[in-house]
Amino acid sequence: MRDSEKKLFLLDAMALIYRAYYALNKNPRINSKGENTSAVLGFTNSLYEILKKEKPTHIAVAFDSFGPTLRHVDFSAYKANRESMPEDMVLSLPYIRAIIEAFRIPLLEVPGFEADDIIGTLAKKAERAGFTVYMVTSDKDYGQLVSERIFMYKPAYMGNDISILGEKEICDKYSIQRPEQLIDILGLWGDASDNIPGIKGVGEVT
Repeated sequence: MRDSEKKLFLLDAMALIYRAYYALNKNPRINSKGENTSAVLGFTNSLYEILKKEKPTHIAVAFDSFGPTLRHVDFSAYKANRESMPEDMVLSLPYIRAIIEAFRIPLLEVPGFEADDIIGTLAKKAERAGFTVYMVTSDKDYGQLVSERIFMYKPAYMGNDISILGEKEICDKYSIQRPEQLIDILGLWGDASDNIPGIKGVGEVT
């Protein structure tokens, strides 16, 4: 990295917390109080690795707001098929927030909006300000935001190395010409994880 390069990492907290929790689901980490610390351990490891290896000049962590979002107003069935957050994970959240604050990293949360709304807005603003931006998440929806200076960054996971997706990787993965076309692709396919129906007979080729 050049000394003058401004390097911003934006972490999607809940995406990383869920990922960490379920990665250790078969062999959860239990502390002396009987508490499941898998989510805390996994999230903290990912955060520490980014700070140590990537040395960002700027960093922030975004959380989803609890309660309905603007998407629920437009589509009442949005994410209605999802199970409640596991109690172990709920109990982990205050610890994770405390760790983020202990690192003196900004914690971002806006009522009525999800982390991807916050990250998408900041990523585009930072790009215009000359930053190289890394959106730390495994959520495919972020692919539409990728550009010459905005990347998806997937931390190491279950034996797989770090994965950084730029314009070429997104376009090749979805057979599109520009990352923003991913909006159309996902609109046609629908998204079962968000309970969004697609066009009947249209779906990802597997």
